[in-house]
Amino acid sequence: NSNTADFIFNIPHLVSYVSHFMALLPGDVISTGTPFGVGLGLTPPRYLKPGDIVELGIDGLGTAHQEAIGYEAFIASKPQER
Repeated sequence: NSNTADFIFNIPHLVSYVSHFMALLPGDVISTGTPFGVGLGLTPPRYLKPGDIVELGIDGLGTAHQEAIGYEAFIASKPQER
């Protein structure tokens, strides 16, 4: 568990950066990734494995859950399933 205070780059920086590549409109959501650190920086490094669940939540808005799958399963999936 973590929050935006733990980000490597703060929210204003991320919004500024993204806005160089696309127009941001009211209601747009920028999924910022890992706030509490990255797996590469751990000893030993930790990465997502097939079956791991990533949870993204915004207070008052809701929560999304995504299950990590392996590359082979992704390639074998039909385009409409991606």
